Amino acid sequence: MRESSLILLGILSGAIFLQAADPVLVPQIDGEFWQVAGNPELGKYTTPKQQPVDFGVWQAADGTWQLWSCIRATSVPGGTRLFYGWQGKNLTDRDWSPKGIAMMADPNFGEREGLLQAPFVLKENSVYYMFYGAGYHIALARSVDGKTFARQLMPNRRSGMFGEDRGPSNRDPMVIKIGSLYYCYYTASQHQQGAILVRTSKDKIHWSDARKVAYGGSQGNGSGSAECPFVYYHATSGYYYLLRNQRYGQNAQFAVYRSKDPLDFGLDNDRSLVETMPYAAPEIVESEGQTYIAVLLPTLKGIQIAKLKWAPKAER
Repeated sequence: MRESSLILLGILSGAIFLQAADPVLVPQIDGEFWQVAGNPELGKYTTPKQQPVDFGVWQAADGTWQLWSCIRATSVPGGTRLFYGWQGKNLTDRDWSPKGIAMMADPNFGEREGLLQAPFVLKENSVYYMFYGAGYHIALARSVDGKTFARQLMPNRRSGMFGEDRGPSNRDPMVIKIGSLYYCYYTASQHQQGAILVRTSKDKIHWSDARKVAYGGSQGNGSGSAECPFVYYHATSGYYYLLRNQRYGQNAQFAVYRSKDPLDFGLDNDRSLVETMPYAAPEIVESEGQTYIAVLLPTLKGIQIAKLKWAPKAER
């Protein structure tokens, strides 16, 4: 009896030690936000209802910071959306300089009219790769200066790398390199249900079949329940964090999931859910050893940035 008690005590002590050694870290805003972009003047495409929404932030070859946002509810025919750009000298500067309309959808390349969505830029070997939604497809553009991008057409002379002409809406791509593979996470919605999918590639051109990595759970399974995926690898803990958006505006929210496996953040369950935060369309940016997060303003009239830190959930 005594020996059994000692064994049980040892098991419990070991479990407590493992829990203490592997605390659940969650992202936390560190300080105040500063606004970097507002609601732009679009000339003939301007409307009172337009809103800057999904966006990308990156540092160009000349050291300046670039921000492209999808502006929706403009007077652009079709999907009402286009890309507009801003430039800042420093990531921490307020009110970056408007640079004008950056890109518009081109149906000649298989893009749905007025339906460019969610640009994301990955820099590798001095080349900038922009992934973006073009309606039913995920497309790719390329740049050497990080400012001017040219579409990379596929053998069929279209910009879409994958997707179906009349299939589910594919949008909000985000790409991270893990080992020798590129992982493209994106939102797909069909029959009023949304999920986060991933495809992998060795060359950023040829992609695997899609795999569902996040769906349902307490955050719902509606068409807007799994938008703006962003996956961040937290090197200190060895976990991948998925930021998954549910709502925009005054009641904005995105959920945070944590997993050791970048291919599984939970399907119709909350086992990887560790936090929710009252912001929309999050993107994590790193610069000079500091981590930042960019999100939409609650008014949907601009974009703001703040420092980000990681803290044990129990201490919040």
